Amino acid sequence: MKLLIISSSQRLDSQSAKVGRYIADSSFLSPHTMGYDAIYHLELCRFELPFWDGEEHSKGKHWPEIKQKIDEADALVLITPEWGGMASPLLKNFLLMCTREETAHKPALLISVSTGIGGTYPIVEVKMNAFKNNKLVPIPDHLIIRNVSNVLNTISEDARDIALRERVQYSLHMLHQYAQALVPIRERHANQAYPKQQEYCYGM
Repeated sequence: MKLLIISSSQRLDSQSAKVGRYIADSSFLSPHTMGYDAIYHLELCRFELPFWDGEEHSKGKHWPEIKQKIDEADALVLITPEWGGMASPLLKNFLLMCTREETAHKPALLISVSTGIGGTYPIVEVKMNAFKNNKLVPIPDHLIIRNVSNVLNTISEDARDIALRERVQYSLHMLHQYAQALVPIRERHANQAYPKQQEYCYGM
């Protein structure tokens, strides 16, 4: 199994990317511990992704590289900063580019990052309108990392930081459980076991 971590800040060296690196580099996410054969972390701002116009050929020169990672992934972690109460435009553009062939019936853990005490609205926004056609499955657990500059840095004795790290570990454990559970559904759909899946290919 493979895990793909997407951090979607439009800034280089962002706090969102820091959270992504923490997840990718943490010892509890070693393949032996979590059951993943590989873990990849992509920062969307390091790729040239045009704002998509709806045409398959206009996704940009870097899309094939990203698409390959999505195709291979069994689970995704989607990290967005909160900007003015909204999710990152990069994340929403990325999710528009994803097709059900790449992402349908794959679980996703949503993480919202805030430098203050916010972070709720991006989770609500993405859950409400970002999965209709790509058919990603957001798991019930999500994470809101507030005052992000002060947490997930070096090893800390701070009780809040310790509790947050434990919650991150729990959420990632649950993501892996969903990844295992959804594999049979994807396999059956790949074998065209459900003839209506093309007729009802778009969500409502």
